[in-house]
Amino acid sequence: MPETRDVVELILADHRRMEDLFRQMRSVEADRESALKEFADLLIAHALAEETKVYPALKRYKDIDDEEVEHGEEEHEEGNEALLALLEVDEIGSDDWDEKLEELVEAIAHHTDEEERTILNGARENVAMERREELGADFLKERAHRLKSGCGSADNVRAILKK
Repeated sequence: MPETRDVVELILADHRRMEDLFRQMRSVEADRESALKEFADLLIAHALAEETKVYPALKRYKDIDDEEVEHGEEEHEEGNEALLALLEVDEIGSDDWDEKLEELVEAIAHHTDEEERTILNGARENVAMERREELGADFLKERAHRLKSGCGSADNVRAILKK
C-alpha cells in the first residue's frame, strides 16, 4: 500500500510507473510482453479511476479549469486508441511494434505532462489535503477494482472506445 493517500501523489506515482514500463517495453532484455500487460491494465484502471472519482470532484473547484479536465478525458481516449493499436500488433519487437509503441509513448507523455502542469497543480493549490486524501482513497479503491478485472485486455479497451 502506498504511504500517501494524497490523490495528486498517487496519480504522479502511476505516471512514473508508466514511464518505467515504457523503458521495459523498449528494452530487448526485458520481458516486454508482461510489461505491456501491466501497462495496459494500469493505464485503463488509472484513467477510469480518474474519470469516475477524481475529475468530477475537481470540476467543482472554481480555480481548476473545467476545460483542462475535459481535455484530459479526451486525451485518455487518444491514449486508449494508441494502446489498442499496440495490443493488436502480432509480433513484439517488430518494426510495427516499435512504431506503435512510440505513438503510445508520445500520446501518454503529452497527456501526463499536461495533466501534471494543469489539473494536478491546480488540485495541489486549491484542494485541501484532507479532501485530496479522500479522493486518493476513492481513486485507489476504484483503480484496484478495475485492475482485478483485467481491464487492459484488447477486448475491454475496444469496448471502452466504443462507448
